[in-house]
Order: sequence, then structure tokens, then C-alpha cells
Amino acid sequence: MHASQGRSAGLGLALASAFAFGGSGVAAKPLIEAGLDPLHVVWLRVAGAALVMLPVAWRHRDLLRRKPALLVGFGLLAVAGVQAFYFASISRIPVGVALLIEYLAPALVLGWVRFVQRRPVTRAAALGVLLAVGGLSCVVQVWSGLSFDLIGLLLALAAACCQVGYFVLSDQGSDEAEQADPLGVIAYGLLIGALVLTVVARPWGMDWAILGGSADMDGSSVPAWLLLGWIVLIATVLAYVTGVISVRRLSPQVAGVVACLEAVVATVLAWVLLGEHLDAPQILGGALVLVGAFIAQSSTPKAPPSEPVAASGSESAAASRGDSAAVPGGHSGTGAVGRDEKELSAGRTAP
Repeated sequence: MHASQGRSAGLGLALASAFAFGGSGVAAKPLIEAGLDPLHVVWLRVAGAALVMLPVAWRHRDLLRRKPALLVGFGLLAVAGVQAFYFASISRIPVGVALLIEYLAPALVLGWVRFVQRRPVTRAAALGVLLAVGGLSCVVQVWSGLSFDLIGLLLALAAACCQVGYFVLSDQGSDEAEQADPLGVIAYGLLIGALVLTVVARPWGMDWAILGGSADMDGSSVPAWLLLGWIVLIATVLAYVTGVISVRRLSPQVAGVVACLEAVVATVLAWVLLGEHLDAPQILGGALVLVGAFIAQSSTPKAPPSEPVAASGSESAAASRGDSAAVPGGHSGTGAVGRDEKELSAGRTAP
């Protein structure tokens, strides 16, 4: 009975995380269209979330000594990189399209496994990659001569690449005995990401008056501070925390599969709230991307216990993101840190 209740609670938390992450782009795009630079929106999101998570960072301050590389990697890739590229991409292409492109990350991870680590991949995984690439071709409508915004497409692909870098990093130290608490890593990742984005975004030049006004959401006027509050508290803090806790109650694979709903949530919300309509080929292409990503991430071969291996996509999808997390991840680590990093990875860094 208790196990069943725990699983039900975990499923509910995973769904809440997918919904929270999926709504980030829908809340951010009106602020960008109101005049805020995408990097400024990212800085507000990350800096605000870092302030909220500051007590957690203080509680786990020993991580600065024990896992500095993991913290820096998480801050640079899963927080600053994924979210900056994602928010920049949605300023040029539809929210749903940008997020679907990010779900190519599991396929890119397979490329790392095959060509960098020189390990074979299964036929099912290769099929998943082909489906994902074919689906992406439909989403961006390559038959129209790539009339789709090429810069927006490249920015979304850069967000996916940042997620891949995090997948690979998250395997490091998986055979060590000391645990790295996922909440502590998230807290310090946000702090480090905020510091990096402060240098890059230069928020002192931001038009702060926009936050005191309103933003247009498909014809409706919404207070800018309300949208920002949603991005910080719901789409970042709540999304990360519920994502991590859900993995503690579910297996990483189950949590990762549920996290694939993030792209669906983002597309539906963008359709309803922003009026971003996708045509039939794009909807079909989006479905192929998700199916291909699921097959690829669930079929990534495991390395022998003595070797570190790049993550597959299913665990990490719940963490990016700033993606990305995504973050579209399974790890082969067997030690205590490996278990915690699995949980962290499945908490998604997607945006």
C-alpha cells in the first residue's frame, strides 16, 4: 500500500514538474516581446531562483569543497547555457518548436557514445535517432527551403548541445562513495549560473520599467511582474524541486518518460495562450521527435560497471533545461554519487 501511494505521489510530482517547466517559455515570450532582452529574462529567472534556493546552498556548502567541477558544470551547462540559448531561440521561433528541437539531445548523446567513447549502439537506438531527425525535418519544414529562422534553429540546437554536455558531465565520479545531494547541486548550479549570466547579460543596462508595466499575451494584458513570478517560482524553483523528488519515488526511466510531456505541455500552452498554431506536418514531426527521443534514450547500451558512460536521455529530460534541462538521461554509475546524479539528471535542466 505504501509503495503504491509513494509511486502515485511520485507520478503526480513528475507531472507537476513537466507542467511547470513547459510553461516557462509561454511566460517568458511576452516579456521578450515587451522589450526585455532574452538574456535579461534568463538572468531574472536564474538570479531570482538562486535567491530562493540560497538557504539550501548554505545547508550544503560542503559541496563547494567536494564537487566543484560538478557544480561549475551544472551552472554553466544545465543552467546558464541551456536557458540562455532556449530563451534566445524562442525570441525567433515558436516555443513548441524550440522545445521539440531540444529533444534531439538524446540522439546527440548517442553520437557521443558511438564516435567519442567508441561504443556500439543498438539498432533500436539508431532507429530512434532517425525518427527524431525525420521528425525535426517536419517541424522545421525543410521542404520549404529552410525558410524557417535559421538563427533561431541554431540557438535551439545549441541548447540541446548544452544538455548533452551536462549528460556527459553527470556521469563523472559515479563510482565514488560520497553523495552529492541533488538539491544542493541545483542550488549551487543556480548561483553559479546567475554569476555567469550577470557578466554576460549585464543586467544594469536592463529597462527595469518594463517589469512595472504589462505584457501582451495573445491580445490579453498581463502584469509583467506576474509573468516573472511564474518563471522564477513555478517554472524554475518548483519545477526543479518536484522533478528531483519525483525521481526519488519513481525510477529514473519512468520520471524521464513523464518529462517528455514537457514538450507537449509547452506546445499546447503556446497554442492556447500565445496563438502559436502548428500545422499538421509540424504536429506529426513533433510526435516523431518525442517517439524517437524515447526510443533512443531507453535503448542506450550500458557500459561495464568499471567504465563511466554518457547518460541516455530518459533520466535527464526532467532535469534541463534550462534547458534544459531537460532536460531530456540514464547513467551507468553504481556508486552513491552515481545514484544521486541520476536523480539530479532526471530532474531536468530544460527551460
